[in-house]
Amino acid sequence: MGKMKQSIIGMALVFALGAIGYAEGKVDAASGADGNTSYAFGMVIGSELKETGLTFNYGAFTQGMRGILEDKATDFTMEEALERVQAAILASMAKQAEESREKERAFLEENGKKPEIHTTESGLQYEIIDEGTGEYPMETDTVSAHYRGAFIDGTVFDSSYERGEPAEFPLYAVIPGWAEGLQLMRVGAAYRLFIPSALAYGERGGGSVVPPYATLVFEVELLDILDADEVRGNRETGDEAPDEQP
Repeated sequence: MGKMKQSIIGMALVFALGAIGYAEGKVDAASGADGNTSYAFGMVIGSELKETGLTFNYGAFTQGMRGILEDKATDFTMEEALERVQAAILASMAKQAEESREKERAFLEENGKKPEIHTTESGLQYEIIDEGTGEYPMETDTVSAHYRGAFIDGTVFDSSYERGEPAEFPLYAVIPGWAEGLQLMRVGAAYRLFIPSALAYGERGGGSVVPPYATLVFEVELLDILDADEVRGNRETGDEAPDEQP
């Protein structure tokens, strides 16, 4: 169980700080440094655990923790406890993944029926906002583009507009949905790309930002195809694209 064991143990130990106080009654967050710290841990870890989709019996949690801290008899061995926690987390992850897959399937099926939506053989969907008049980029090209990335519920998770400058990136270095979508566009074009998770971050998700099986919706303006000298010049002057690339 390796790394998952370590993660589970660490998560449980930190969560206990908040859970013990909760079981004994409401904690006054202004009751000193210890109270403030415990309350803060409770908030942070509670937020993390909420994302697992699990529910907790705080009394039982506290009882199990105190059994270990106070050297009392426990209902399970530590190995049995770890196996139970691991099984619960894996079951919750599987349930969330299935729900996400079904939500994605339903969205793409319905979205694909709209007359303005085009669907490629790979499953990428796109809407043409502005055709553009310039050249088409190739996979080996580096391009300059403005974009806004959102989930299907409209929540924006990344935006070059908010950073105040376009992004520059080689098409071979981005997610497959971006590489394919940008090659459909002429310079000057504006598209809305609907990228299935299979062409984005898949079952693993993208760090802490993009969850597993997430369909991504990008509004993209292709501004320019950069030649090698231009890319080199931007790097030398410090005008590189930000690290947050699709």
